[in-house]
Formats: sequence, structure tokens, C-alpha cells
Amino acid sequence: MKNIYKKISSRVINSPYISRWSVLMIDSFIATFATLSVYLVLGFFVKSEPVFSRYAYIALFSLVTSIGTFFLFGTYRGIMRHTTMQEVMRISVAVVFKSVILLVIYVLLKNQIGITFSNVNIFFSQMADIVCSLTLLIAFRMFIIYIYELFLASNNKTSKRVLIYGDGAKSVALSAFLSRNLHAEYRIMGFITMQSRITKLKLQGLSVYTIDSFDYFVDVIEKKNVNTVVFPTQSDALEEKERLIEYCMKKHIKVMVMPQLNEMPKDGNMHNMIREIKIEDLLGRDEITINMEEISSFLSGKRVIVTGGAGSIGSELSRLISSFPIEQIIVLDSAETPLHNIQLELTDREKGKEGFSSEEFNKKFNFVIADVRDVARIERVFDTYKPQIVFHAAAYKHVPLMEANPCEAINANVVGSRNVADMAVKYGVEKMVMVSTDKAVNPTNVMGCSKRLAEIYVQTLSRAIISGEIVGKTKFITTRFGNVLGSNGSVIPRFREQIINGGPVTVTHKDIIRFFMTIPEACRLVLEAATMGEGYEIFVFDMGRPVKIADLARNMISLAGFEPDKDIKIVYTGLRPGEKLYEELLNSKENTIPTGHKKISVAKVREYSYKAIVEEFDILRGLAKTMDKMGTVKQMKAIVPEFKSQNSVYQQLDK
Repeated sequence: MKNIYKKISSRVINSPYISRWSVLMIDSFIATFATLSVYLVLGFFVKSEPVFSRYAYIALFSLVTSIGTFFLFGTYRGIMRHTTMQEVMRISVAVVFKSVILLVIYVLLKNQIGITFSNVNIFFSQMADIVCSLTLLIAFRMFIIYIYELFLASNNKTSKRVLIYGDGAKSVALSAFLSRNLHAEYRIMGFITMQSRITKLKLQGLSVYTIDSFDYFVDVIEKKNVNTVVFPTQSDALEEKERLIEYCMKKHIKVMVMPQLNEMPKDGNMHNMIREIKIEDLLGRDEITINMEEISSFLSGKRVIVTGGAGSIGSELSRLISSFPIEQIIVLDSAETPLHNIQLELTDREKGKEGFSSEEFNKKFNFVIADVRDVARIERVFDTYKPQIVFHAAAYKHVPLMEANPCEAINANVVGSRNVADMAVKYGVEKMVMVSTDKAVNPTNVMGCSKRLAEIYVQTLSRAIISGEIVGKTKFITTRFGNVLGSNGSVIPRFREQIINGGPVTVTHKDIIRFFMTIPEACRLVLEAATMGEGYEIFVFDMGRPVKIADLARNMISLAGFEPDKDIKIVYTGLRPGEKLYEELLNSKENTIPTGHKKISVAKVREYSYKAIVEEFDILRGLAKTMDKMGTVKQMKAIVPEFKSQNSVYQQLDK
């Protein structure tokens, strides 16, 4: 018997909705039954002789009128087990409309139909018909909801028992979404808030728990046997990262969130609509605002090249730039597969727009395989496309690899940047924006110093143009920021992979800290800086508060539902070559000048002679070409005397 009930309940829950036409007929028969019942009762009270033909006409007219009005007002389109107040109002209007029509028919045709009641009695009968019809129609829907909820409660004992954060409209909408679409996976046990001033509040028949302490939170969780808390928005989760989310991590309660609109799955799969909260969601800050009109005006009608366009920063820049009214974008990268992936992504995005044309797409978008180290290839690209704006994001960025391969760091990050900058001047580019890093500030590793050298070259070249030493019109802008959340090879994807594999999570040092910024944040600020720059500036971004990597690892383990150092171990592996414990603060008052944007400052840096830099860079390029590692690093230190190696074989050069 138990198995039979389980099968029936499962079929009810997972069955498709009742067809619209079935709902229309059911409602019409219910309304007809109400009309007929009212007139039978009226006939009994006025002691009218029951004549079959009279009640047959009454039922026929009621049925036809009900079908017509319910069809007209679309009451049959609603899903009965998810009836809302709006649908109840629509049904009410339809019932009133039906009764008015019947009143007119019965009064005008009462002799033909054989109705012997007075007009007053007919009027009151139709009023009673309205009440009776509405009562029966709503009662039927409530019965369907009750049966559905009964089967649902018995069938989803293995589902996530969730509390929804908040008591506002967004939280109610989230509850409705889970109930309608993911009923088999989520059982809503109530709502939870940290700030409501109303006690004993109920929403949708469920309690709202106002949490004022960790002990009360534990009491609610254990009492309702809750294993998941769901936030309606990422901003709600961010507000509670130091209270409710910490409570959840302590009790190993899973935290989930409704993603933002731009994160919604393209396949429309409802099961992917709610996702587990990521550490990136909790490291965010207030949304960075930029002047979209100014950026649009700056890029409008321009031909733009993005080097490293398939990388983490370059691909996001390509997405953003191509959304503006540009003439053409050239996405350039030396990596074939990543470039192919961004090509497919942008093609799919454009195809989804109204009026898509393959010919127009091919005019606007160009995907070019080229290596910035190959000056002849880069010149061919500039000669072919005649770009007006260049965003230079192509670079090697991994500190330990570049420490072991300094000559390649020079070839890609320094010589490559010089090639792009020289071609920008030769082909009359209006503005070149170079993406740099916080590791260029007082560098302690080869990678950071190579980026500082690239900064020096483009800044010195820009000053040479302004002073008339070099003929050209290109303005050079450099942007510096710290670690980018979720970028290729960064710490967060690495930790996530280690957690999935059961650990251990490896951290280089228990005290190491880093500044973090999301990819969209970084790219928006790059675009903003591009519009602000007049030439030769190095813009630095406000990275917020630094994050302790060990705490980051613990929080990621807790968010995954595990206990740090018990379920998943944290292992300290020691600092890697060239790595330092603390990154330099980019925007201190001592080393920056403020701008009109509170998140962007201009770095105060040493100025160099263009002629001297060219000579020094030629020597550096020659050393890198011969693969002389020690000689290459020695020359780097000669140009950038603040470059002091840490935990590296090159420390001997600092003596």
C-alpha cells in the first residue's frame, strides 16, 4: 500500500499540468452547477413547480455563457496548483460578467424559457450565483493545491529543506519559483531574516524567523531540520557575509543564491537556476559605477584591437567593447583553442540578437591568431586593420614560471609590448591602453619587473611624443590592478578543484595576503581609465581590503559543506620563488594622485629618458635572445633598481 501511494504521489508531482481546455470545461461545469443549484433552491423557496425544460434551459445558457466568458478572460490559462491572487481576480471578473449576461438573458427570455420568478428574484439569484460560483471555483483550486502539497510533502523527504533569506518581494518570488519549478528538490521550511522588527510574521503560510543570535539560529535549524539557506540575490548574501553566512559555515549549512540575470543559464535548465554561493560572491564590493555614455562616445565608430583577447581579462574586454557601437573589433591571441572559444561565444551572442546578419558580423568581428613577439606579424595586422584604439592584455603572468624562464618573460612582456607600442605609433593609433599588475610596484620577481619594464617603455615613448622627440600622435595609458578573481590559473579555481578532489588545499604561507578584484570590475575600470587618460599616465585601481589566503581557503572549504582541517586539510607548502607575503598597496596617498573617479588614481613613478631606455632595452633584448638568464635578470635590475628578488636564485645579484 505504501509503495502504491508513493507511485501515485510521484506521478501527481511530476505529471504535466492539466491541459488548458480541461480547465476551461471543469470551470464551466462548476459555474453551471452553481447557477443551477441557486435556481433550484430559489424554486423551492418560492414554491414554484419544478419543470425539467426550465432548468435545462437555465443550465444550457449558463454552460454556454460560462465557456464564453472564461475563454474571453483567459481564466483557463492559469496553473491550478499555483493559483495566485491575480488569477483569483481574473476569475472573479469573469464570473461577474457571466452573471450579468445571464441576468439579461433570463429577464428578456423568461417567458420563452418558462421562468416564473419575478425580476427581483432573478436579480438576487444572480447575486447568489456570483457568490456560489466563486466559492466553488476557489474551493476547487484550494483542494488541488492541498492534494498537491500533501503528495509533495510525503514525496520529497530527501530534498533540500531550505530557509529563504528575507521577508520582501524578492524572497516571496524566490519561494514561488522554487515551489513551481524545483519542488522535488527543495522543500521550503520558512523564511529567515536578521533585521525584521515584526515578530511572529508569516509569509505564504510559513513562519519568518528573526535571528538575533547564533544560538537561536542553531535552534531554528535543528527544529526544522534545515540543511540549506537560499539568498534571493548576491547583494543580500554580501550583506550577510559576516553574520548569517558565518553562522551557516559554523553549522555546515549549505548556502545557495539565485544568480544575477547575466549569469542565468543559456539552456534554460531550471535546475541550474539556483547555484551554490561562491567565494567570489563574498569578496565583492559595492558595484563600481562608470560613465557608460563617455565610454560609448570614446569607442563609437572606432576600430579596436584587443591583444591577448582570449585570456581572462582580454576576453572580458572583448565582450564589453563589442557591446558598444564600434566599427570593428580585432580579437588577437596566439592560443588557438581559447581564441576559438571566444569566437563561438561572441557568435552565439550576436546570433541571439534581432536582425542578425552573418555579413555584418564578419565585418565587425575579426579573430586573428598572432604572437606579439613576432614584430613582422604584428605590423601586418596593424597594416591590414588600421586600428584606432589598442587594448594590450597579452602577457605571461604566472610568477613561478617566469622566475624560472626570465628570457621568455622579457620576450613576451617587454619585447611584445614594445612591438605593439611601436606599431601603434607607426600606424597612427589614437590611444593604446596597456594592462599591468600590482606586482610591478617594487617588484620582487621576474614577472612583476617585466611588467614594470613594459610600463616604463610605453610611458617614456608617450612622453617622447608629447615633447616632440618622436613623431606620432598615440597616447599611452597604463592600468594597474591586483589579482583577478576566477582568472585562468588563479588561486580560487585551484582551491575549488582541490576541494572537489577531497583535498588537501595547498597554501604557500599562513600569513600571505592578496588584493582581489572581479574580472568585470577590472575591465570596467580599464575602459573608464581609457577615456580619462591624456597620455603617459599609469592608473591604479582601488582594490579594497586585502584578503588572507589561509582564511580564503577555510571559507571555501566551509562553503562547500566541509570542516577545515578535519574533513579537508590545509597544507602550507612554503613561498614559491619570487613570491612575497604582502602585495604593495596601490593607492596610498604617498604614491598616487587622485582623479575624478574615486576608484582610480594616478601613480607617481620615476621618469626615464627615451633615448637611454631604447639603448638599455636593446641590450636586454639581446641578452634574452641568447637565453642568458642571469645576465637578463642583472640587466632588469640595472633598469629597475627597486627590483629586489625574494626567495629566488637571483637574490645573489642584489648583493
